[in-house]
Formats: sequence, C-alpha cells, structure tokens
Amino acid sequence: MGPPILASLPRKRLPTLCLLLILIPLGLATKLPIGFGASWVNNHLGGVIYEVFWCGLLAVLSPKLSTPKIVLTVFLITCFLEVMQVWAPPFLMAIRSTYPGHLVLGSSFDPFDFIDYALGCSLAGIWLNGQTRIQGSPSSLLT
Repeated sequence: MGPPILASLPRKRLPTLCLLLILIPLGLATKLPIGFGASWVNNHLGGVIYEVFWCGLLAVLSPKLSTPKIVLTVFLITCFLEVMQVWAPPFLMAIRSTYPGHLVLGSSFDPFDFIDYALGCSLAGIWLNGQTRIQGSPSSLLT
C-alpha cells in the first residue's frame, strides 16, 4: 500500500498527480534568469505552467468537478489575483516580498498575463478532458 494521500485519491487522478509533480520543479525552473529567452520563459511560460498546475491540483482535490468548472474557476481566480497586483497595501506588499508570496500572488500587473492564463487553462482543459476520455466516462465532462 502506498502513501496515505495516494490511497485516498481516486485512481483516475494519479496521472494528473504525476503531472503536478513534474510541473512543480518545471515551474520553479522558469524563475531562474538564465539562458536565451529567459524573460519570456520567466514571465510567460511560467504563467502557463502556473495555470496548468492550479487546474490539475483542483482536479485532484475535487474529482467530481467538471473540467469546464475547474478551468473557469482557476482562470477567474488567477485573473482576480492579477488585477489585485495594482493594489499595494502594506500587508500584501509584505506577503509579495517573500518568495512564496511572489510565486503565488505575483508582484506587478501585466495585462499580457491574461493571455498566458487563457493558454494555460486551455492546455489544462485538454489534459483533463483527455484523462476523462481515457478513463471512459465522457459524460462526466458536463457535470
């Protein structure tokens, strides 16, 4: 028997959990300012990975949610967080000044991030729909 977290998850969510375990170091690597295109990787590819990660995590934690609900929820929340970056009260600035706070909440508003979020959510939707079809229950896409 595996670790308790794996035992409590529906078996059909294990591929998505494995994807999350790959996305964590990949997403963190996009924050390393090295190599050709580092700015694009850091600012845009990181945003796409961020969205795929949050959609996957929500899918694992709430397996009864449909793919459209997952994607829309993550997109709306992350767009809200992006808009919140124009607000700079001291308590939020203190959170954003930490590495985890910067990773989750961001530090500066960029309207182009909405494109990255849409792309990331689209890719996550494709992944989650594919996983649903592989599992043999396409009707759950609408619930």
